[in-house]
Order: sequence, then structure tokens, then C-alpha cells
Amino acid sequence: MAFDGIVTRAVTQELNEALTSGRITKIYQPTEHELIFTVRQNSKNKNLLISIHPNYARLHLTNEKFNNPKEPPMFCMVLRKHLSAGFIEKVEQVELERIIHISVKGKDEIGDEKNKTLIIEIMGKHSNVILVDPERDMILDSLKHISTLQNRHRAILPGQTYIAPPDQGKINPLTLDSQAFVRKLDFNQGKMDRQILNLLMGLSPIVSQSIAERAFLGSADTYQQVFEQFQQHLINHQYKPFIIKGKKDDFHVLDMVADKDYKYHFNQVSDMLNQFYQGKAERDRVKGMTHDLMKWMKNERDKNKRKIKKHEKTLNKAQKADEYQKKGELLTAHMHLIKHGDSSVSVVDYYDPDQQELTIELDPNKTPSQNAQHYFKQYQKLKKSREVVTVEIDKANEEIDYFERLIQQLEQARAEDIEDIREELQEQGYFKAKQQGKKKKGKKQIQPDHYVASDGTEIVVGRNNKQNEYVTNRMANKNDIWLHTKDIPGSHVIIRSYQPSEATILEAAMIAAFYSKAKLSSSVPVDYTLVKHVRKPNGAKPGYVIYDNQQTVYVTPDEDKVNQLKQ
Repeated sequence: MAFDGIVTRAVTQELNEALTSGRITKIYQPTEHELIFTVRQNSKNKNLLISIHPNYARLHLTNEKFNNPKEPPMFCMVLRKHLSAGFIEKVEQVELERIIHISVKGKDEIGDEKNKTLIIEIMGKHSNVILVDPERDMILDSLKHISTLQNRHRAILPGQTYIAPPDQGKINPLTLDSQAFVRKLDFNQGKMDRQILNLLMGLSPIVSQSIAERAFLGSADTYQQVFEQFQQHLINHQYKPFIIKGKKDDFHVLDMVADKDYKYHFNQVSDMLNQFYQGKAERDRVKGMTHDLMKWMKNERDKNKRKIKKHEKTLNKAQKADEYQKKGELLTAHMHLIKHGDSSVSVVDYYDPDQQELTIELDPNKTPSQNAQHYFKQYQKLKKSREVVTVEIDKANEEIDYFERLIQQLEQARAEDIEDIREELQEQGYFKAKQQGKKKKGKKQIQPDHYVASDGTEIVVGRNNKQNEYVTNRMANKNDIWLHTKDIPGSHVIIRSYQPSEATILEAAMIAAFYSKAKLSSSVPVDYTLVKHVRKPNGAKPGYVIYDNQQTVYVTPDEDKVNQLKQ
């Protein structure tokens, strides 16, 4: 992913136009890595996202919705204290580095005018957001605190002097003469893309490779011409943001960087970045939030699988119960043949059509009657264990099915779904419910996903068990169409129509397959029937239903097509 110095330059220009002279009205910190600033400019609210996520560090305008914590983190409160109601004077990039300074003019507690600088350093896992007092060059606070033990060259702590990241010794291509550029290249050494990457500031591999490919095997004049063309694009802000779709998606803002037929162009850099990162950071954030819960669920599922194996061994042993009964009855019938102290006896097996003799082992210390009773007791014990173990195996299979469904839901969960799943586990007795404070929480509104078929028919999807039960048992009419992947963990899908078209059924089936464990499979079987034919057995786990009068269609999930139907 090429969020390099050139993309940073394009974003800076866009933010300057969109935010300069704007007033900061709201500041939120939804996660440990992300900040959201709401800036009002020209009577319009614009949201600026700043992320220092180790894999998705970036900044751009966004319309994405975030769930904010009830209590703002300390750094968020510091930002509100110093920047709320302040006006953005300018947004500027440090040369062609991935460092942006946002200058804010505001007032302190006593009404005196004070300037602050918000510095965003986009450097992968070393990214940071730092609030600085420019008059004293002093750090007021930062999103990540870095002590001298972690970095002896520059400490990022409140009260410390702000020191810029060390120079990498590269040259800014905006100020480099094209002839000087060519002189710095060693044509005998080869690996021109690597040389260009190490020479010029702000370039990512996709850019250096493009320059080298355009001048491939050319003379010094060719390299000079290609560099001048590249430089003019930067100087004149000739950006054409695009995303390349392929084995590994990528993006950039210089159209000359990649000559691909499968580029998707955008009018704004922020639109491109929103599209590219859409869902990526959210899935990563949810994965972090659900790591412990997912691990616990998989352990519970695997524990039940091990329990079944153990019970199956007992069940195999219990299959011999009838043999013990038969031996007890044969001993009773042949009691006259047994003498006290015998270790075995051979009797006629009346249960054998050929009436073969059967040798039965005896305990010499027991009487003939006691030996017979021993076999009857073993029979009763194994018979009872067989009944108990069969019930336990059924319970374990139900638990496995339940956790398989929860794991699938958690794999596709959004941040707002996690609490629903935790609450469900508490209600089922797996977790102890947290003690609530005096303030009672209002009843949470259930919000399933809504889609619209090509012919305008409404389609509703539950993303977890609470939502599944809501859409099936409360929202749907008895003559609506209900869909679910056949024998595969997935979501309940409702078509709000009694007689939907075949095309609508296939679109709803595709949505059902997309919201299932078979999301990445092809030709996925999806059952559909009327809601009145769907019912929940007494005592069944949340989200579990049985149904009949169903028909089956086969579909292949397509994320792009599903997204097109999203309401």
C-alpha cells in the first residue's frame, strides 16, 4: 500500500482546500489508533480521520461512522482542551516526507490567543500524533508516548522539546535539477528502480519502478525526460487518484505510475482512500477486540469435540451391554452346571440359531448366583451409561453447532455486534454478567442490515443470533420468504414479499451465502421457504431453527454485487 510522500502531498493539498479557516467543533478518539475531527467550514461539517494504525496509518476526509467510547481517553481530552473551537490556519507537509503539520489558532482559559500545531507522522508502526506548542517547541502530549529507553534520539513525552524524525539523506525531487538527478545514477550498477528509491524522498516502490520502467534501457536523456515529466506532475499537483485491483490491491495519485487497464479512478484523494481502506481497518480493529473471545469460543468448541471422542469410546464399550445380559441369563438357566470355585463354565447358547456352546468366565470366589448377578449388574450399568452418553453426545454436538455459528458471526462481526454476542453468552450462562451501576441502560435497538433487490424488494439480514431471532420472529410476516445456507452456519435472511421474483430470490440467496461460513466458496446451497414454516424448538440455543417445505438454489457469493444492493 503506497501511502508515500506523494500521496501525502496530494492529501495535504486537499485538506488545505477543505479545512483552512474551518472551526474545530468536535474531537473524538474512537480507538487507541484513531482520531476524528469535525471541522465546520463554509457552513458544512467535514470529518477528518487521523489513524496511526500499524498497518493502515493515514489521514483523509471521511464519511465513515465510528462508535465512540463513553469516556474519552486522556489524549482526546487534551486535544479538546487545546484545539476545540480553534480555527485551522494551514495544513502543510514537511518537504516530501509523510509528516503533516496542522496549525490551529485558538484561545486559552483566560481568553488569550494561542497557537498550537498538531503534527501527524505517518511512519508505519512508528506513526504518531503529537500536539506541540510552537512558541516553545514543547510537546504538550502525544497519542503514543516514547521514552528515551525506547528511542534515545528523540523522546516523545509531555514537556519534552519536539525533535523531528532524523533525515534519511534523500533528496527532495521537487527541488532537484533533472541533470543532477541523472548524474547521481550509476548506469553500470543496474537495479535502477532501487537506486531511484534510495535517492529520492517520498517515493514508494510503485513510483520508483514506474520511473525505471518508463526509461527502461534508455539513455541519460531518456531518464532526464521521464524525471522531468514526473517532477512536473508533482509541482503542478496533477493528481488522478486510482486503485489497482489485482492479487494485491494498491493505490496512488499519479496516473503515470501504473499503466493498467484495471484501475479505478476517483475525483478526490479522500474518496480513493476511503474506498481502499473501507472495512480493512474496521476488520482489523474488530479482530483485536474479539481475539480473546474468539480464542475462548474455539477452545469451547474443541473441548466439546474432545468430549465426544471420549463419550464415543464409552459408547463402544456400552455396546457390549446386551452380551452381559445374555451371559447373566445363560448362567441363570445353567446354574446346575456351576460349582463353587469354578473359573468358567461352558453352556449351550440358546440365542445362537446353531446352539453352539459358549464359555463364560466366572469369579471362583463368588457363588453361581453371585456370578449371574454380576453380569446383570454390568448389563444395567452399561445400559444406563449408554443412555447417558448418547444424551451427552447430543448435547456436545449442539454446543459445537452453537459455537460454530458464533465463530462465523464473530468472523464477520462489526464493532457494534460484539456486545450483542457477549450479552448472549452471559444470558446463556457462559459468562458472569458484569455488575451494572445505578444508572440503567436503555434498551438497545436491534439494527439488522437492509438491502434492496434490483426490482425494489426489501431484503433484511441478521448479523448475529439476536438479530436473526428478531428478523425471523418479530420483523417478518408469516408469508415473507426466509433463507439460510443449507447445513452451513450463516445468517437469517428475509425477503419482505410473498411472491418475489426469481431474480430477487437469487439476490437474497447470494446475500445469505455472503453472510455465511461459505462466503469464499462457490455454488453454495441456500434453502428458502415461507416464514410460517420456520420454528424454534423448545430449549434450543439462540438463533437455532428448524424448517420444512423448503426449496434450494445454488449461488456464488460476490462481494461487489452484495455491496451494490446495500441500502
